[in-house]
Amino acid sequence: MTQFLPKGGVYLAPIAGYTDVGFRAVCSMCGADVTYTEMVSAKGLCYDSARTADLLYTTDGEKVKCVQLFGCEPDFIAKACGNPLLEKFDIVDINMGCPVPKIVKNGEGSALLLDADKAAAVVRAAKAVRDNVTVKMRLGWSDKSGAKDFALRMQDAGARAVAVHGRTRDMYYSGKADWDAIAEIVAALDIPVIANGDVTDIDSCNAIIRHTSAYGVMIGRGALGDPDIFSRIKGIEPMGRGEALRRHIEIMLAHHPAVKVCADIKKHIACYLKGIRGGKELKNIAFNASDITAILELASRI
Repeated sequence: MTQFLPKGGVYLAPIAGYTDVGFRAVCSMCGADVTYTEMVSAKGLCYDSARTADLLYTTDGEKVKCVQLFGCEPDFIAKACGNPLLEKFDIVDINMGCPVPKIVKNGEGSALLLDADKAAAVVRAAKAVRDNVTVKMRLGWSDKSGAKDFALRMQDAGARAVAVHGRTRDMYYSGKADWDAIAEIVAALDIPVIANGDVTDIDSCNAIIRHTSAYGVMIGRGALGDPDIFSRIKGIEPMGRGEALRRHIEIMLAHHPAVKVCADIKKHIACYLKGIRGGKELKNIAFNASDITAILELASRI
């Protein structure tokens, strides 16, 4: 039942604004076993939003491709799951963890943690259309005590795996992820549980597996600007930040106009340059660039 996900795998988490087709491709080259799109609006898919379609480009190099949907209405979720644009994805993941106010005010993302019945209905609706449906959740809104029961409800609704970020919605990205709570969910569920939270290097990756006995590890912010985190964990030859940035840009250019790539890559560059000597000067050059050629040249200096 669980062969659709690699046991012991290292997963690139879905990150709004960052896990574009170029970044996912580079992380895959560096060893990521499973990659997730940015979160995609189920309603946007149903209404044929061009912005939504832009999030769904993929490359052949992505080993296991996941599309993450957000929404709280079962009918829209079901219709979105049947959209031909999702046929290339191996897994449909339902977002039940996004803490951003503009998402939760609509009852989506982390707001679903407050209504297990509605969340289960969303999973059942997706499951009626797609077999490989998973859930990414947090430990609760503000109280962690119901996290295990919520995860069990998702399992009972048909989710084939659950990724658990070890923070509540109220914590956003602050504080320390609660690996004990993740371990409790791992012990309670029969389906794979992917551990997420505070994995920034090979030591923390190994530590979270030891602590939780999770099926796999998901890395989010720890991979931004540093796709080689996967190389180090996997023990393969690192790509290097400059080469990763160059490939990232080239893959983006294969799918988007150069002017869009030039604008969108700048937030990534701030991450790629973090901790690099001379990074502040290079960032100023990149942020003032109006031509993608100048940013590609910059990549050779990292």
